[in-house]
Amino acid sequence: MAGRGRGSASGSNGALVAAGAALLCAAAVLLAPAPGAEAAGATYLVGDAAGWTRNVDYGQWLAGKTFHAGDMLVFKYNSTFHDVAWVSKGGYRHCIVSPKDRAPVYRSGYDTVRLPAGTHYFICGVPDHCQAGMKLAVKVY
Repeated sequence: MAGRGRGSASGSNGALVAAGAALLCAAAVLLAPAPGAEAAGATYLVGDAAGWTRNVDYGQWLAGKTFHAGDMLVFKYNSTFHDVAWVSKGGYRHCIVSPKDRAPVYRSGYDTVRLPAGTHYFICGVPDHCQAGMKLAVKVY
């Protein structure tokens, strides 16, 4: 019994501390978000029930919404009459889909776009539709 002193007691406490630390590390790994989970965001149907079409006030639709990188915009529209062009600021201002901008133009009628940070501009490239208000500028944080 004389061999038991402070050193032995601290040895068993040290084992408890090490076991506790290992348990905390395991819990941290299990509770950490999966890789890529931070990229998942909210999904917004552009124009809500009306969709992507003429005679919708997209400025009003944007009111109160805050977009974050990873959020998704869903453009639902009649592909016989409309499309969606992701354009530059100038293309948005002048309602032009410029071939030199290499703007993606979607024509499926149900297109999903994942938003990176920045300001992004979308128009309908069908003649006169953008001028009639079929355009959307989205600021993404």
